[in-house]
Amino acid sequence: MNSQATRVRFSLVATLALAALGFCLSGCQTSESTAGRSSAKRSFEVTKASFGRTTEGVEVEIYTLKNRHGMVAKIMTYGATLTELHVPDKHGNIADVALGFDNLEAYLKGHPFFGSTAGRVANRIAKGRFTLNQKTYTLAANNGPNHLHGGLKGFDKRVWKASTQASGSEISVKLAYRSVDGEEGYPGNLDVLVIYTLTDRNELRVDYEARTDADTPVNLTNHTYFNLAGPVGDTILGHELHLNADHYTPVDDTSIPTGEIASVKGTVMDFTKPTLIGARINNVGGDPGGYDHNYVLNKPVPRSLTLAARVHEPKSGRVMEVLTTEPGVQLYTGNYLDGTLTGKSGQRYVKRYGFCLECQHYPDSINQPKFPSVVLKPGQTYTQTTVHRFSVRKG
Repeated sequence: MNSQATRVRFSLVATLALAALGFCLSGCQTSESTAGRSSAKRSFEVTKASFGRTTEGVEVEIYTLKNRHGMVAKIMTYGATLTELHVPDKHGNIADVALGFDNLEAYLKGHPFFGSTAGRVANRIAKGRFTLNQKTYTLAANNGPNHLHGGLKGFDKRVWKASTQASGSEISVKLAYRSVDGEEGYPGNLDVLVIYTLTDRNELRVDYEARTDADTPVNLTNHTYFNLAGPVGDTILGHELHLNADHYTPVDDTSIPTGEIASVKGTVMDFTKPTLIGARINNVGGDPGGYDHNYVLNKPVPRSLTLAARVHEPKSGRVMEVLTTEPGVQLYTGNYLDGTLTGKSGQRYVKRYGFCLECQHYPDSINQPKFPSVVLKPGQTYTQTTVHRFSVRKG
């Protein structure tokens, strides 16, 4: 065989080997650990395990992602849910900063969307009704008079199909779900992807995609409750919060926006400068009180990935920055937690034990023509990205 033929054969073998490696990283379903890059560097790992079965007998899987700094994210296929997120503090100690449960049974009994993917439309739709293309649709009123987070069996209660993929210093879990026409009252078949990516920069990135075959509203978000102190029993009132938002959307007594976009300046809603979450929380009003409001993010360029929030927990030194392409972020301070739920390691989830920063479009946008549209049409692709970036402040 001449040297040219030898080079061709070698090139083909190398190409096939690289393709096989890429296929394994992106699609292998195994309970064994997979190391990224070379085994010597072990920049990331991913494992898969069974997490139990639903009451209908459908198996639920849980994926564990780990980077070279020891940061760990766990994602289960039920609800495309982030169940755990372990990050270091200023002393290098790693702790779980996400609320949730140790077992599937606790999730199946019902919970306030711990770590869930909320949809088809996250947040509230007034009176569970909207009109699209001259047709009125009626949805479940599962939050007082209103529709919340996709209904009685939204995306948070569906089992998604998962695969893994890796690239450079990142490892991802890709979750897919088809929401059929008429599900929970929504029109059109909707194909949804949610991709959780853990990077070696101590970031957890969540990318979303959706396509439809009929006009339909879409507004997706992740509903993780955070406590940056870790599982130590402290509430989140001592967390310092900065929001990149000069305005918010005031609400009525059922948490539906009035349509006004109001300035936060001089009000209890103002987090334009770092402020303790508990500093003015008792002055917010309402029942049970506390923050459950949409903030209008400062966006010089629409749909650009910009800072939404920065949270600092002084005792641990942990800092979480949230960046998003979305126009709004819902601040929720665990107002309805009442201690009746016992989470991981026996921790009771009392009022204001966790906070949420739900990056999304504004509540009730489908009924509010002045708000950014949430209508997705055939031929379009819904996309959004939210990044949770972790660091420490030692001072």
